[in-house]
Amino acid sequence: SSGINAEYGYYTNNLSFTMVRYAKEAENPAKSVKARGFHLRTHFKTSREVAQAIKGMHLRKAQKYLKDVVGKKQIIPMRRFMGGVGRHAQAKAFNTSGSLGAWPKKSATIVLDLLKNAESNAEVKGLEVDSLVVEYIQVNRAPQMRRRTYRAHGRINPFMCSPCHIEMILTETESIVAKEDEDAPKKKSKKKEARARARLGAE
Repeated sequence: SSGINAEYGYYTNNLSFTMVRYAKEAENPAKSVKARGFHLRTHFKTSREVAQAIKGMHLRKAQKYLKDVVGKKQIIPMRRFMGGVGRHAQAKAFNTSGSLGAWPKKSATIVLDLLKNAESNAEVKGLEVDSLVVEYIQVNRAPQMRRRTYRAHGRINPFMCSPCHIEMILTETESIVAKEDEDAPKKKSKKKEARARARLGAE
């Protein structure tokens, strides 16, 4: 069974492992939160594509996007691991080769759980949840888990799964909107200037 350890901020399948450092540390730890999972029973390749799709997104936008992926309203563009992936019209919204995309439900659900964990950590830390951005996310291969499948003539073949480790850092950002200078002259397009000159000439 899976569970989230709130004290250390990681999501695990209750397998034995050694605590290791994050591959990257936050530039401003006071304004950042972490979450990670070990030996997650979902494919490494699809999880990598899900992680790349939400990298740089705001927390709320990433959560809505992944919920839409689970409901097949939006798609995950497949950019690196494209073997056997189909073409779909939804993938045309992304700059991806051949409109390749998929709806990896299991990977999206697990990343959603990690985002929820990071959100809880931010609330405990007193950060503004709506200002969090997925600054860093990384997916690593975990040791393959071995099963067996039975073939013809009494043979046995390996039947392996490809789990993964996921770690992420979310950082609180300040939303600064540049105010337009009211005294600055407004730019006119060449077409509008030409039309204005044509009107003056006709008069």
